[in-house]
Amino acid sequence: MAKLKNIIKQLSEKDFTAIYDSLINGNAEKSAYLLKAMRERQLSENKVMVELEINANAYYTMRSRLSQKIEEYLVQQMESPRTDLLRKVANINEVFFTKKKTIAIAMLRKLEKELMEADLVGELPTIYKLLKKLHIHTPDYFQYSQMYNRHVAYTLAVDKAEDVLADYFKKYGNYFLTGDATEKLSLELLTKEMHSISNLYESHRLYVYKSCIIVFHRLFVEKEENLQQDEESIEDIFKRVQDIFSTYNMDPVYYHLNLLFEFLKLEYYNHYKVYRQAERYFEEVNDAASNLLINYPYYTFAVQFLISKFERALRLGTEAELYEEQEELFADYEPDTNNVPQHVVYTIYRALCSYYTGRYEETAKLLNALINDVSLKKYPQAQMEVKALLCLQYCMLKDIELYNQLSNSVQRNIRMIGKDACENVLTFLKILKIAVSEAKKEKHKKISALIPKFQSMTVGYFAPTSFIRMDEKFVERLIALEIQGDGSESDD
Repeated sequence: MAKLKNIIKQLSEKDFTAIYDSLINGNAEKSAYLLKAMRERQLSENKVMVELEINANAYYTMRSRLSQKIEEYLVQQMESPRTDLLRKVANINEVFFTKKKTIAIAMLRKLEKELMEADLVGELPTIYKLLKKLHIHTPDYFQYSQMYNRHVAYTLAVDKAEDVLADYFKKYGNYFLTGDATEKLSLELLTKEMHSISNLYESHRLYVYKSCIIVFHRLFVEKEENLQQDEESIEDIFKRVQDIFSTYNMDPVYYHLNLLFEFLKLEYYNHYKVYRQAERYFEEVNDAASNLLINYPYYTFAVQFLISKFERALRLGTEAELYEEQEELFADYEPDTNNVPQHVVYTIYRALCSYYTGRYEETAKLLNALINDVSLKKYPQAQMEVKALLCLQYCMLKDIELYNQLSNSVQRNIRMIGKDACENVLTFLKILKIAVSEAKKEKHKKISALIPKFQSMTVGYFAPTSFIRMDEKFVERLIALEIQGDGSESDD
């Protein structure tokens, strides 16, 4: 509710009144009451439900519809003048063929000014193309030719920047799952390319696109402070981007990128473990998490939010609560098996949510589906990690036969990758081997001795085995397993 309440409080009096009146006129008195209550009163959700005499489901539906109504209104207000301008551009040839030359030039120049003020520079080549024709017999022809060429080149630069942005996060997904040095080099080259494109023009749009990469790259790829003296700090970048968004508040792209930078701020404070500040952004991003996951993979690695969300739950001890949140979080989400890194994180998140509520069969089913539905040959580390998690589920389900088969498969993965590169999984399997062995002597001591070793290991790839909380309850649960079988897979 935090995000919706903040939006309502930030509405101008004119916008608030317009939305309120439209709800009243549309016979949505309860929604109008909720709108007013959120703006003017400090009521808990339970108190609002009591006053409206509705149950929780009806309340959340009403809140969702109110949020949608406000967003539709704001987008409409934002797009109306721009839509009018675009309509004028679309009909500009009518002016060219039906108006006198002096009138046509005056109208084109006026439209040029309006497009610049509205930051619709992508439409300017159409204007300059016609102005160029109208001045073909005058010295101004050269000027308009130059302006036409410059704006065509700028438009291509913006398109290229958007392509680089999408390509960066596609490659980051590969790097995230593998930690591969070649993939990291690709990311560094794309970062440099984005710098080069941005330096071609004094453009706020190119700066914003560059910032999407720069901030993320420093937080998740470089991971250390190696800031050059002439480079902006991340906080300075955030401030400048926010100034741009405020200046061009009618821009629909910036309207949506606001969420992306809220997400980056969340990750920035998580990175430096300033969790109190991170909470401020978590609430806002969490409210819009579904939108972030569905619509932003071309601008950032959106599923990083799921990882941060799970890490937060582990930190606060609320991991068991995540299972119930999934229905709302993924209500509109359509899994895309073509985007393997995103699908891996999505499935792992769901599997871990099931695991922490004791639904081991469901967890195993999700992990098996991931292995069967997606080819992980390009991502051997991810394949190994998923199988290791699945081994844990088979232990919990006391299925020693499947455990042994899969454990041997993981051992083969480890040999292919190299023990030194995946010692964490090797240690994880040792813990499970002790748990399933028939020898009961000193199980607790042996497992407890391995856990600190496992927890101290860090790897350069996505390691979901690290999300298993290895506390005393975990150890006791493993010791309590009474599995018939020898659990004697090879111990490489």
